[in-house]
Amino acid sequence: MKRETKITSFKTQLQQTIWIPLSITMIIGLSSAAWAADPFRQKNPRDIDKYTEQAFETIFFKGDYKTVNNELLQAEAEKPDEPLTYALLASLAYTEKEKDWEGIKKYADKTLESAQLLSQSDPLRGNLYLAVGHFLDGAYVYQKDGALDAINKLQLVFKYLDRAEESDPNDPELNLIKGYMDLLLAVNLPFSKPEQAIARFESNAAPGYLVDRGLAVAYRDLKQYDKALEYANKAIKAAPDNPEHYYLKGQILRQIGKKNDDIQVLEEATQNFTLALNKSAQLPDFVLETLEKENRLTQERIAELKSGQVNSQN
Repeated sequence: MKRETKITSFKTQLQQTIWIPLSITMIIGLSSAAWAADPFRQKNPRDIDKYTEQAFETIFFKGDYKTVNNELLQAEAEKPDEPLTYALLASLAYTEKEKDWEGIKKYADKTLESAQLLSQSDPLRGNLYLAVGHFLDGAYVYQKDGALDAINKLQLVFKYLDRAEESDPNDPELNLIKGYMDLLLAVNLPFSKPEQAIARFESNAAPGYLVDRGLAVAYRDLKQYDKALEYANKAIKAAPDNPEHYYLKGQILRQIGKKNDDIQVLEEATQNFTLALNKSAQLPDFVLETLEKENRLTQERIAELKSGQVNSQN
């Protein structure tokens, strides 16, 4: 598939998917080793500070977006040259009810500055976060100036992803971030073959529960609901405290129940929506809005089906 085709399609989804390569949830065990914590690698870990890892776990392992800002500010103070910290701060600015576009711009620039410095000692992570920084900056340009002006930024995203891949095509951090982008494109572009993107993501990305979550989303969008449900259950097993995983499982069950007019499956969907809503204080407002809407629509459909059953018996 031509790179130009990818860019043209990708621009139309830029705004609503900005955090996909950032909201890459994963199993993270806090490290007690002397080496700083690396949530991505068991072998050859990088020097990522413990506060960034803790913040990462709070957001994506626990699914708590609301209490993490202080951890990230502490991470910024302790290790101001870590680009992942700024990428996470930018993604949090995006989750605000009134999106903080100037905050996104500020932290996109800091991501780029720290990534440029890092690229001298670690070309893989440096180039990877140059791609992320341009992605974030491209979202700001998209919002302020429109899609056409964001195209150059997207070209830079792919350029630096390619450079990072030259350093180590099997690196788990690279494959997690790039894999989410590849899956997004693969399941949305006509005539694409998502199997290759799925296989590479499953084989090379890490840690595991974010891989399971990403695959559940991919199979959901491909309408392969049995496979989607399998991976959603794996994500829940690995990270049972994250309400977004129950929301995702509820979405999948809702689609199965709607397709088959199956009241029992639809009720199971609402049970999972309720589990997510029980931790609504942790979720971004726009996630909570769609969760509440899907829960309401599912309950309405259950009521319609039950009413139809009663009428048919009378």
